[in-house]
Amino acid sequence: MAAKSTDRHFASSSSSFSTPAPKILLAKPSPSSPSSFSVSKDDSSSRSRSSSLGSLNLLSVDSWELNTDRALPFLSDNTDFTVIGIIGPPGVGKSTIINELYGFDGNSPGMLPSFATQTEETKAMARHRTNGIEMRVSAERLILLDTQPIFSSSILAEMMKSDGSSSIPIVDGDYVPAVLAHEIMGIQLGVFLSSICHVLLVVSEGIHDISSWHLMSTVDLLKHNIPDPSLLSSGNTQSTAPILDNEFLSMPIFVHTKLQQHQLSSSSVNAFRKTLSQYFAHSSFCTKRKSSNSVKDSVTSLDSAPPLFMLPLDVVAGSSNLGYESFSLALERLRDKILSLQHQSFERTISEREWARNASKIWAIVKKSPTMAEFFKTLKYPRIFKRS
Repeated sequence: MAAKSTDRHFASSSSSFSTPAPKILLAKPSPSSPSSFSVSKDDSSSRSRSSSLGSLNLLSVDSWELNTDRALPFLSDNTDFTVIGIIGPPGVGKSTIINELYGFDGNSPGMLPSFATQTEETKAMARHRTNGIEMRVSAERLILLDTQPIFSSSILAEMMKSDGSSSIPIVDGDYVPAVLAHEIMGIQLGVFLSSICHVLLVVSEGIHDISSWHLMSTVDLLKHNIPDPSLLSSGNTQSTAPILDNEFLSMPIFVHTKLQQHQLSSSSVNAFRKTLSQYFAHSSFCTKRKSSNSVKDSVTSLDSAPPLFMLPLDVVAGSSNLGYESFSLALERLRDKILSLQHQSFERTISEREWARNASKIWAIVKKSPTMAEFFKTLKYPRIFKRS
């Protein structure tokens, strides 16, 4: 019975994951396992100093500038790595999901603590835990990026000055209205992550909130002339218009959390997956997958749709007769599926450190994108700027 339940919850995405075994490990590192890579003496000491901070934030929420120098001691010249980012509204379980991928091991030297998750106190105060972009590196060489929540009232409250303007210079140093700046921040984060991550987890709560879908649709609209991060030469902070075929687009995985039992039936999952496929049928997320899978009709074929996962509500430990697999088991299966993905690779082989340096250049290009600048101008008109 349990096996049938498990197969039912993930049947909607099984066709998308019939891929060869990945190079990376699927098992979490055990306390007795040695680190999977070696670093120089200088790098090791740098890690010890940085680890004491308990945080590795790459994006300053005050200046809205990206600085990857702090990440370099945690990275190596290894070229077999995977970058996984996550984005979504507050309280949907982003940090919990990405911590499952991280597999924190307190006995592993130089390993930073897990990503901060919401406590009952922060929930009661409607506060968020992550600011900017937090980075961790797992023993399997997964570079994990946890981001501040989109559509967050607490972030909006913190960045709003008494006159209603933003305290953060979001666009070309301009201090625009805080509500507009807050919307732009989410779009910039989405475009940036889609440009530098192999896999991007797009998380929503329940089946009725598709605000993250709307955001990714906007990201697909605006992500133009942003080059593959592996094609940036050293010393260049700007890029001429690249060939479209050389633009890099991460693989989005849509995750919906906190679902009730009746929402996890086979019919409900299949119907929801069909809705997702139709919503993104003409987007780059589907058309590029259609091209790679040689599917003629991306509108009707679910094989070309972005992968979808449905996670059940996390109930009190010890509860029985759930009628569906537990949250913890579903989370473990999600982890294995993500690590088994055959995602798109960068155009050129680069090391982890090269990726970090080029990520800073991509962020500069995103903030100066003329396509995005023109779009943001239209948002200044009150009747146009409205999130449904």
